Amino acid sequence: MDLAEFREYCLTKPGATEGTPFGPDVLVFKVGGKMFALAALDEVPTTVNLKCNPDLALDLRDRYEEVKPGYHMNKKHWNTVEIDGGIPAGELRKMIDHSYELVVKSLPQAAQPNQRRQRAPRFSR
Repeated sequence: MDLAEFREYCLTKPGATEGTPFGPDVLVFKVGGKMFALAALDEVPTTVNLKCNPDLALDLRDRYEEVKPGYHMNKKHWNTVEIDGGIPAGELRKMIDHSYELVVKSLPQAAQPNQRRQRAPRFSR
């Protein structure tokens, strides 16, 4: 997976936005105003930061040498991942999905994308 494919996949997520709040060299993907992915635009090899469950984060670091503790992030909850290395694209998509889902679950229900507001049932008289 290259940076363009990573960006494209992140933006398929419902409610995902992109921006550069940390300057032109870091692309940030958010949902509900919270970050779920960051991509360093000037890094070689290409690296991204993804949110991760702490136990899964350790497992992924053991399985792939391209996965390291999150650079400039809470290392318990974020991984830095080389995306153009040896990790299969399907596994990278799972990592992105997991990061996105963790953030969505942390949002108030009303702020979660694709959440229809439940209307009170109408009773006939």
